[in-house]
Amino acid sequence: LKSRDVVDPPITSPTAGTVWHVGEKQLVTWSTNGLPSNISNPVGMLVLGYMYNNSENLMLDSPLATNINYTVGQVQITVPNVETREDYIVVLFGDSGNASPEFTI
Repeated sequence: LKSRDVVDPPITSPTAGTVWHVGEKQLVTWSTNGLPSNISNPVGMLVLGYMYNNSENLMLDSPLATNINYTVGQVQITVPNVETREDYIVVLFGDSGNASPEFTI
């Protein structure tokens, strides 16, 4: 089997206390510090979810962005039409998932 990198870049935006509004364009960012120089597979996706009963409930059927290169450190998304909550998270998936702090839409 071919060796693969395992990376888990921390989400830097949105942060706790962030408020998004449906239909807005928002920039989701993450740190690229410490990423290997030759990542075996830099393609990932970004999904919206929320926390409930200490569990991540991810909206995998409707990702915010797909086929993103996580070495870039950012992606612009349009905030989807979802109910108002104060416990949303975004999760960056490549070979590992990394969640943001909870925020509001």
